[in-house]
Amino acid sequence: MRILIAEDDQVLADGLLRSLRGAGAVVDHVSSGSEADAALMTNDQFDLLILDLGLPKMHGLEVLKKMRSRGDALPVLILTAADSVEERVQGLDFGADDYMAKPFSLQELEARVRALTRRGMGGTSSTVKHGPLVYDQAGRVATIDGKMVELSARELGLLEVLLQRAGRLVSKDQLVERLCEWGEEVSNNAIEVYIHRLRKKIERGPIRIATVRGLGYCLEKINH
Repeated sequence: MRILIAEDDQVLADGLLRSLRGAGAVVDHVSSGSEADAALMTNDQFDLLILDLGLPKMHGLEVLKKMRSRGDALPVLILTAADSVEERVQGLDFGADDYMAKPFSLQELEARVRALTRRGMGGTSSTVKHGPLVYDQAGRVATIDGKMVELSARELGLLEVLLQRAGRLVSKDQLVERLCEWGEEVSNNAIEVYIHRLRKKIERGPIRIATVRGLGYCLEKINH
């Protein structure tokens, strides 16, 4: 999953970055409301926005209002001061999906993040099934016919993206955007290598990663 954090407290932001990256997420960070607004307008590959309301340059509520007015349905988890009940209510009314009052447990935040990003994986369960392939988002474990598949962090990220769009074409550019944080460079050739490695591990029975030459890839189930 790819997450955007909008938080001006650098100590808190660093803690969130470490925690979420350690859980396998691709995470980008901005420290002002105007930067958050610009990032959301130029990148549609995020799975979740973690939004502090007390941001400089543009208040978090204004960021939220603007993105919803554009029709952006990205899940939003707002962060607020413990005593700001009115702001929490406004945030939910403006279209936020959940909130956490500071200070909070990073373990609880990770659980809420997983719950909010499940919608992109197709439901409320933490597991996603594609034929004999089962992926557990919470544990980041993939199994085929009940047997664990050993995947690297990059391969797991690639599998998540393909599962989110199972049956639909995913371009190489989209894969790069979903798998890479700002400043991190991964070439299209590297994507081909990751796809090749993932294929060797999961293409069993009816599961296939189809290549549409010049366009991208599609996770398919083959009907026999």
